Amino acid sequence: MLKVFLGLVLLLFTAHSTKLNAIEFDDYSADKKFEMYKDSCDQGHMANCYQVALWYKNNDRMDPVKSRELRSTIERLKEKRKKLKETDENADLEQEELDKLRSSAAWLGEENQKKYAAKKYLEYLNLACTAKKRLEDGTYEDADPRKEVRIEQAACDERDGKNNYEGSMLLYYAALGLIGLAVFLIAKTIFQDEETFQAQEKLEDNKEKDEIAKHGIILRYSRPFFKRYFSPIVAGMKNRKTFKEKYRRTLAAAGLTNVMTPEDFFAFKLFLIIGFPILFVVLRVFLETDWELSLIPVIAVLGFFYPDFWIKGKIEMRQKQIIMAMPFCVDMLALSVEAGLDFVAAMAKVIEKAKTNPLTEEFEIVIKEIKIGASRAEALRNLAWRVDLIQISSFCATLIAADSVGASIGPILKALALEIRQNKSAEVEKAGATAATKILFPMMFLIIPSVLMIVFAPIVLEIVSGK
Repeated sequence: MLKVFLGLVLLLFTAHSTKLNAIEFDDYSADKKFEMYKDSCDQGHMANCYQVALWYKNNDRMDPVKSRELRSTIERLKEKRKKLKETDENADLEQEELDKLRSSAAWLGEENQKKYAAKKYLEYLNLACTAKKRLEDGTYEDADPRKEVRIEQAACDERDGKNNYEGSMLLYYAALGLIGLAVFLIAKTIFQDEETFQAQEKLEDNKEKDEIAKHGIILRYSRPFFKRYFSPIVAGMKNRKTFKEKYRRTLAAAGLTNVMTPEDFFAFKLFLIIGFPILFVVLRVFLETDWELSLIPVIAVLGFFYPDFWIKGKIEMRQKQIIMAMPFCVDMLALSVEAGLDFVAAMAKVIEKAKTNPLTEEFEIVIKEIKIGASRAEALRNLAWRVDLIQISSFCATLIAADSVGASIGPILKALALEIRQNKSAEVEKAGATAATKILFPMMFLIIPSVLMIVFAPIVLEIVSGK
């Protein structure tokens, strides 16, 4: 057993030793590494010849050995020229030395250094691949049969262009796979639920198109796509109950229950991950701008979170409209109840007399729920849940408490109307009191500097001109 183990170790060591890897010099500078790689390459290590080639490719300049040689030549010739000038002002270097001085100085130029690096890169790349040095006449020397030298396969791959296409081919096949998967999913969605979609479209034809259009241009033009291609996929997800519960109240508070379902809203978010980058690229081409394509991932993330910001703004605007409509609607409700109408008939009268607003829409929903069998308390609780506003929750809680003890709601509604009007007046006074403070900073930074410029500019001009 021990002999077998030792034999395996020896075999692995032999196999590993036949492969010459590049020596690593992590603690040295780039120039020092070059010199070490160059010395190792001269000793026949083709892996380090490949490292020399990579040095020329990465640094794109003359190597330190050649650079020192040229600088030494320039310094020597300049010193010689200086000494000649000291003895005789008309004396100068010989023509051959002058040509050498100019040539050395020219080689240190940036463009010539790049040309030199490109030439040396190809030379050492070929050396690492063939283990043959290139002669001055353009031919290659024969390999020394007495030396066992292994070529560096990576250099051959780079010389033949294989290294350039490894990552590209991987991306190419990955892209093909993703495109195939996308085509499969879209085709499956199209043919699987075509009849269901057509039936749903016929039902939705009765809806007013303006109802969707008034919620924004992005929803208007995105809805046909995410409703057709993304909503069926989202509806089939296993964790759909999670975002269904998450977005159900949000959509109700925004008044979008009749426009989209929670599944549609999540599909809307997923669609904009693709839709916003496509719009970005179209605008970039149409406007002929130089926007960075690296912004596409940021645009995609913005597309996913845009519906959250959008619906939050819709909720805030709707809640403000409800607060503004509450005084009139509650007053009208109290008058109707005191006039002898029951609660449902009083709400119907408010809907008839008041201008259409989110609060009257919610009253319509309450009436429908009561007509289909829900109790008044249950319908009011649903109203408070949908609107998600403190004023409405307090209003509903008061009516539910009065209904539970059998009290007359007429005086209660009258007291609520008075309280709501007082609260609204207090809020208006508060807003008026804070207006002076809010306008202070614009005045300090915009209005006062302009006034000072108009007043003092002529005085300053007169002082400067000396009049």
